[in-house]
Amino acid sequence: MNKNKTPLKILKIGGQVFENQDDFFQLIRAFAAWDNPKILVHGGGKKASTMAQQLGIEPKMYNGRRITDDATLEVVVMVYAGWINRKIVSRLQSLECNALGMTGADLNSIEAHKRIVKEVDFGWAGDIDKVDNQMLQKVLELEITPVFCAITHDKKGQLLNTNADTIAASLAAALSIRYEVSLHYCFDRPGVLLDASDDTTVIKELSFERYEQYKAEGIIADGMLPKLDNAFDSLRKGVSEVVLGGVQNLGNGTKIKM
Repeated sequence: MNKNKTPLKILKIGGQVFENQDDFFQLIRAFAAWDNPKILVHGGGKKASTMAQQLGIEPKMYNGRRITDDATLEVVVMVYAGWINRKIVSRLQSLECNALGMTGADLNSIEAHKRIVKEVDFGWAGDIDKVDNQMLQKVLELEITPVFCAITHDKKGQLLNTNADTIAASLAAALSIRYEVSLHYCFDRPGVLLDASDDTTVIKELSFERYEQYKAEGIIADGMLPKLDNAFDSLRKGVSEVVLGGVQNLGNGTKIKM
């Protein structure tokens, strides 16, 4: 622990958490009770997929990442920056946590670019170029809690769908220059599992070497891949701690180690 830096906790919550109201309320209460400064980052992919299907738009995925065409972009902006973000902020305000709902476009906090087409065209998916850590520090010093959704921008008027795990990791890495950052990923499982069908098989500590082995063997796959890639990347960039777990064991699931 660097005693010269202020501790900062960043919590990323997955869209599945919103499906269970009791879990959602429990998680928001736990987060509200954390000391300032803190940041919450959320996804909402399941809700976005449901909404898209209701509108006759078939969701398209590749290796756990969403392909975002024009129609899908409209849906994810409405769901992420609208319904889910407002729901979280209003709940935090009810718990005396002064929260501010944000996209990357707000205060020009996160700039990104449209993902370069290689083997797959991800459409309006955004890859992050810059996080304004100085501006975010000013917000945090006002004891305001940013609540980021999974939307960024290219500073040319185009909104972009950006993986929420990546946003959380990028915020953590950028702010680690000024803070002692602890990054927590909370989703619908108690941690990274050896057997995806058995919640008792939580891997308590996961090194990069072991991760590569499990990935090659297909033990870790699909949506866990971008989550863990971002976790390891954030550690390389100065984040002090990364933990993956569920609502019931927040902060005590799988600890990521290089």
